[in-house]
Amino acid sequence: MQNRVAIVTGGSGGIGQSVSERLAADGMSVLVAYSGGPERADELVRSITDKGGSAVAARADVARPDEVGSLFDTAEAEFGGVDVVVNTAGIMLLSPLAELSLEDLDRTYQVNVRGTFVVSQAAVKRLRPGGALINFSSSVVKLALPTYSAYVASKAAVDGITRILAQEVRGRDITVNAVAPGPTATPLFLNGKPQEVVDRMAAQPPLERLGEPADIAEAVSFLAGPARWVNGQVVYVNGGIA
Repeated sequence: MQNRVAIVTGGSGGIGQSVSERLAADGMSVLVAYSGGPERADELVRSITDKGGSAVAARADVARPDEVGSLFDTAEAEFGGVDVVVNTAGIMLLSPLAELSLEDLDRTYQVNVRGTFVVSQAAVKRLRPGGALINFSSSVVKLALPTYSAYVASKAAVDGITRILAQEVRGRDITVNAVAPGPTATPLFLNGKPQEVVDRMAAQPPLERLGEPADIAEAVSFLAGPARWVNGQVVYVNGGIA
């Protein structure tokens, strides 16, 4: 995986941070894309470079084509091209369907569906041969958990986009897959959940623990480099939740 270049959206927080660190440790140059304040992204870049890796940070709203395009411009200017795009950026707004505001539904789709679509469009136009696009779905798509209707709807859309796009790039030597984490110990998952809920969900996998961001990053590392015969798949990384 030496000399490959990766863009990681949502790359400064939660799973995205672990993905950025793992790909840098694998020898890739990494563009850490963030949407909020730059402090965490800059700190992550310093951490990677202090360990001998190569990284830069850039801000972008994944739902805006011009800003996503600028990420690729920056990566190409800094590193010479783009080989891997990992789209971890996403939001999760939970509510019973009957009580969910349409504003929150629209926000969920803006980031999780439109954002995936915009990033995917840019990726298939600008990835070099041998490239890999890795979107992010979720294991809750198949679990039917109460309060997750908007989130599951958005991630089911990601599944469909991923599978179809893998067919549409036939002949380009580009793989398109999605990673579907299970319950993972990140702020996105933990915030607002009572401890008893966290404990119950941690007990669901046969391995009887929550996933760690590094567990998810390991699967991304595989899809980003050696897994050239895995294509058009949604890979469940959840410790065995049925």
